[in-house]
Amino acid sequence: MKLSLKQGEELVKAARNSIEGKKAELKSFEEEQGVFVTLHSYPSMDLRGCIGFPEPVMPLKKAIIQAAKAAAFEDPRFPPLDLKEKFIVEVSVLTVPEEIKEKNPAKLPKKVNIGKDGLIVRYEMNSGLLLPQVFPEWKANEEQALSMACEKAGLPKEFWKTGKCTFFKFQAQVFREESPNGKIVEEKL
Repeated sequence: MKLSLKQGEELVKAARNSIEGKKAELKSFEEEQGVFVTLHSYPSMDLRGCIGFPEPVMPLKKAIIQAAKAAAFEDPRFPPLDLKEKFIVEVSVLTVPEEIKEKNPAKLPKKVNIGKDGLIVRYEMNSGLLLPQVFPEWKANEEQALSMACEKAGLPKEFWKTGKCTFFKFQAQVFREESPNGKIVEEKL
């Protein structure tokens, strides 16, 4: 489902309101959809929190609020957000992840579209997810993207070459504030 900028604005505002303890009710967005909320410190744009749901497990209107609160207060990589901090809210609405069916690991890089695809890797109890916008930010090529996903899962970065892990790819529509509580734009990936 392609969202309009107006819908993206609603989601970003609902995410911010839920973080700030304000009413964050969404009238629409009943469809179950994966979503991630990413917070960046402002103006440095350093990552400040990122939590979400890769799979469509609940209506988007509930998932956005839960993900926003979790990104702000429960991301284990960061202390809970202090509401005096200046931060940017970014919302990534995901397509359903699709398994990359490729038996030959050497051909895996050809199945990844940098700037379009996010990746999920799974191996036994390990899993890692990187959103589509991460790879262009790090100027990663396809092989590096696969390695980054493995590292995110706690696996050796070259583990994708073993053929033992399963990869999924997905796309995202990304909406973010340009400044705290500022104009909301759609990122062009």
